[in-house]
Amino acid sequence: MLLQIPNVLSAEQVAQARQVLDQAAWADGRATAGYQSAKVKDNLQLPEDHPDARKLGDMIVAALERNPLFMSAALPMRVFPPLFNCYHEGQSFGAHIDNAIRQIKGTPYRVRTDLSATLFLSAPEEYDGGELVVEDTYGTHSVKLPAGHLILYPASSLHRVQPITRGVRIASFFWVQSMVQGDENRALLFDLDNSIQAIMRATPDHPAGVRLTGVYHNLLRRWADA
Repeated sequence: MLLQIPNVLSAEQVAQARQVLDQAAWADGRATAGYQSAKVKDNLQLPEDHPDARKLGDMIVAALERNPLFMSAALPMRVFPPLFNCYHEGQSFGAHIDNAIRQIKGTPYRVRTDLSATLFLSAPEEYDGGELVVEDTYGTHSVKLPAGHLILYPASSLHRVQPITRGVRIASFFWVQSMVQGDENRALLFDLDNSIQAIMRATPDHPAGVRLTGVYHNLLRRWADA
């Protein structure tokens, strides 16, 4: 399931993040790449233990926790502390698949990367190129979203960032370990949750809403790791 989630950050929060990141001391992005990814990765990245990365990451995670669409789709157990990258003209990230397990730097904790997320912090008109291209069983999807919007997709997907031909692309990226590991099961629960909400809005007292809510939670109980 590939899902666009609008307005994860407000315009004020995007401006706050950009004020910090536009003056950031960026480092070589290959520092966090695996062996294969490092061969095709050409970008800049804010060091993951940098205080600014921690502060902005906390703001993003708090916004995610308040976002019902993200919570319904991801069913998060753990969110890897958000990272931040920057692409200048000529830079790109070739086709790759994210590592299955990520160690949280400075801690004994690991995150299984069920879902990948990119939160756009540059407006589309600020740069040309730089589309996130995700390949899955339904084809190839090119994504370039407004600042503050997020794309969520299975971390098992082959994906790439197209070369920048003008301007600068700044984004946050991170991974989610879901309570429900299988993408197909998460998609079913997401569809069921949305259907239940539609029924409850249309006919709040309909008994089918209660029964379907029970089905949802029984499936979640069966599939969840937590």
